[in-house]
Amino acid sequence: MKFDTSIGFGADLNDVATIARAAESIGFDALWSSETQHDPFLPLALTAEHTQRIHFGTAVAIAFARSPIVLAHTAWDLARQSGGRFILGLGTQVKPHIERRFGMPWGPPVARLREFVQALHAVWDNWQNGTRLNFRGEHYKITLMTPFFSPAPIDPAHANIPIFIAGVGAPLSRLAGEVADGFVVHPLNTPKYLAEVVRPAIEEGARKAGRSASDVAVSGSVFVALEEAEREAARAQISFYASTPSYRPVLDLHGWGAIGEQLSALASRGKWDEMPGVVSDEMLDAICVTGTWDEVADQVKARYGGLADRIGFYRPFVPGVDEDHWRAVAARLRV
Repeated sequence: MKFDTSIGFGADLNDVATIARAAESIGFDALWSSETQHDPFLPLALTAEHTQRIHFGTAVAIAFARSPIVLAHTAWDLARQSGGRFILGLGTQVKPHIERRFGMPWGPPVARLREFVQALHAVWDNWQNGTRLNFRGEHYKITLMTPFFSPAPIDPAHANIPIFIAGVGAPLSRLAGEVADGFVVHPLNTPKYLAEVVRPAIEEGARKAGRSASDVAVSGSVFVALEEAEREAARAQISFYASTPSYRPVLDLHGWGAIGEQLSALASRGKWDEMPGVVSDEMLDAICVTGTWDEVADQVKARYGGLADRIGFYRPFVPGVDEDHWRAVAARLRV
């Protein structure tokens, strides 16, 4: 099991080099950036510059906020700069954010993301192999690429840039099986959901595309609480995520649909302080791993072994803080 970490939602660009070097020294396999408070790609150029081994990627960048060709250039440059260590993680977001936060048009997310990934491959094939660019889909049409705008080929070993897509429900899981190299699971997940929904859907999509499900890495993030205060902080964050209808399939599988509806109603009235009290201990224990630094690695392996290929902890990694503990967990997860 590979062990990953994140740059952090609010990390300043001035701090990225320090974070990246520390993450590599700890032994993390990958360092991820997100599209929350900052651009997801700028930190990765710094990560590539200040590290030699660690992989890195976006978890996630919002596909529908960009054109495929703009994103193709960014990914190509990062793959070249890093010697093939870059992973492109893409998410769809939800309609209000695409239309009202990014000011972009909304469309059917699964069909549109399928075309987005296919368009990226068509563009990269043109740049690497000179294949005529003639991508014509329902949502994207890319047919013009002149030499002036075409970057040079890169090392053939690095030209197949891995694409991970993110999602919650079965439709995007199936799409990952069809077209992606990995599937990024939302932190609001359980081993039961991965085993009964995500993994079977990936296998279904892979069969449809004539691929093997083993070609698709499942990347998960796990809530981890080391003390009671962290446990209650996790309960509060879970209550926020569980109030979002998009994440309801996880709750429904466990019979927690009524809890989700209650949380949604509280969120709509701005009653944020009341929401954590709705999350039961049963629900918290299913989503969050609780234990000491010496215990959590084995607990995560017991829960997610055979279900997730990559795991990260939903807790901040801070250089200089608990580094020996992080290093021990990284080593233990590889055993």
